[in-house]
Amino acid sequence: MSLQSAQQFVFGFFQNRPIQFEQVQEKLSSDGGLLAFSQLDQKLRWTETFTHLISDPRSDPQHTALSIVRQRIFGIIAGYEDQNDHDSLRSDPIFKLIAEQSPDDDDLASQPTISRLENTVTAGNLLQMEDWFIDRFVESFEREPTEITLDIDTFDDPAHGNQQLVLFHGFYNQYQYQVRAITCAENDMIVLPSLLFGSAHASLGAADDLQRVIEKIRKRFPRVMIHVRADSGFAVPHMYETLERCDKVLYSIGYQMNSRVKRESDELLQQSVAAFQATGEGQRNFLLIDYQARTWSQSRSIVIKCEVNSQGTNRRAVVTNRPGANVCPGGVYEEYSDRGESENRNKELKCELCCDRLSDHRYMANLFRVMMHSLAANLLVRLRAIAEIKPTMEEPGCDEIPLEAQRPSVKRRHHTRRRRRDPLGKGHACTWRTHVIKVACRVVFSTRRVRVQISSSWPWANHLRRVAEALAGYRPSLLPTD
Repeated sequence: MSLQSAQQFVFGFFQNRPIQFEQVQEKLSSDGGLLAFSQLDQKLRWTETFTHLISDPRSDPQHTALSIVRQRIFGIIAGYEDQNDHDSLRSDPIFKLIAEQSPDDDDLASQPTISRLENTVTAGNLLQMEDWFIDRFVESFEREPTEITLDIDTFDDPAHGNQQLVLFHGFYNQYQYQVRAITCAENDMIVLPSLLFGSAHASLGAADDLQRVIEKIRKRFPRVMIHVRADSGFAVPHMYETLERCDKVLYSIGYQMNSRVKRESDELLQQSVAAFQATGEGQRNFLLIDYQARTWSQSRSIVIKCEVNSQGTNRRAVVTNRPGANVCPGGVYEEYSDRGESENRNKELKCELCCDRLSDHRYMANLFRVMMHSLAANLLVRLRAIAEIKPTMEEPGCDEIPLEAQRPSVKRRHHTRRRRRDPLGKGHACTWRTHVIKVACRVVFSTRRVRVQISSSWPWANHLRRVAEALAGYRPSLLPTD
């Protein structure tokens, strides 16, 4: 029974009569569209195989680990960021259907039960879950890709308690964790999530994580070319050396501007300033230098961008081993700049899927939370791809020049048009919640069928129908094994 079932409240008046709201014990839900994600999960068996990795010590639990994990993951997708929300959601008929229970069955797990399961996860479980994420990523390609682009980045998670390994970080000026994610630019999936202690350097263990991912990719796709992109937080010798030892791996990694790199590019910057003053048009020029830092075992190529516009001057540098850098350094830098889209994936994971809600005391429980938030993100990414309206050759931006080679302004206009034409295919979590998930419904359960009734005036019914039709025809190319 819901704890809020007896609440009543009043909003205004209608023809001198009060408008009274009350919560009733009927099979009603505000998240009817969440069943689309449940159907996708049934086809992929992601939550099932993920949960098998948990060493559940309970001998005769009232709530299975699978039903608890599904509660939490689908709650995250629907925008319920706190475990406390499940003290009410445990009575929700849609969440019961997702947990493979009848709406008339007993309520699902409460917040303390969910928290206890999180705290049973062991270090061995988490290592297996890391492999699970990489395997699901490799299996996501229906055919062998010609190239795969891996982006790695971190974001901060401010802490407000006394959690294990929460430490003060001078750059962020706060006590925190750091969440690090390897993502794929081709399909937006989170390849490998991890959790660093608060004051850790962003590059801690990053090269080893990338090597694990690359080895698994190479085992499945021996001919694929792999690109790695990262910001200057990962510009350390061990990263370069690890990636250079790997076969068919190219990298573009940001590099901090130091006095020598500035001296090398001073002439180009002055030329750019003079051209801007003469024409009034923004200038964006590039330079390639051969550079060896004291801590490097060999020299490497650095592309330097010198940009001048009405807002001032801007210089950026990128370390790379891309063979085309000596021919087209600007193209190498632009390709590196495209990693900004991966930052949007991290922003979506942190802000829209609330991966910064790591309030358990134990570090391993919080890492398990990161895993569940990342799984929720990947379900959204996969359903987004299934429901996407494929572009046609007549669509603006699909001319003789590939989109990847266009100017940043052209790329932005193209993506804006795509989002307007196809709000689901490129939609963030908030768009999916508004257009698909958040629909009030009544669940009617009988021996023959389960009917989910929604309002005939709901404006986004065509979007939910489109998703249902896309899911009906979807067949995973390869099912995961237990």
